[in-house]
Amino acid sequence: MRRAIARRRQGYEHEVEIREHRLIVDETEEDGGGDQGPRPTELLAAALATCTAITIEMYAGRKEWELGEVEVTAEFTPATGDTQPKFKVEIQVPAELSDEQRERILTIAHKCPVHRTLMATDVEIDDSLSSGT
Repeated sequence: MRRAIARRRQGYEHEVEIREHRLIVDETEEDGGGDQGPRPTELLAAALATCTAITIEMYAGRKEWELGEVEVTAEFTPATGDTQPKFKVEIQVPAELSDEQRERILTIAHKCPVHRTLMATDVEIDDSLSSGT
């Protein structure tokens, strides 16, 4: 099980604790926040981008392929009343890879845990409410 704890600091600004790591998450000034950190949806895109990059790099390492610089960009468009949420992921790898290697990397990218979670049709979210201590 993975765990993240969000604690309010001020306004919409929250400190997020993940294991021994801390980061600030906020909304933009345009949306009433102080813009002291990324928005939650930006973290979602960041999770997809980094998970994709790491999964590709792990696979290439096992195959002993030298990837060089890998860059993954994930863009997130939230759902509206008429549209589903959408991610656009662009993976940049060196041109020296063969077409077969590039095709395999794209297949492996779809297997990253965040990608698979986002694509699951039956993700369960179990909300509960308790009194603070």
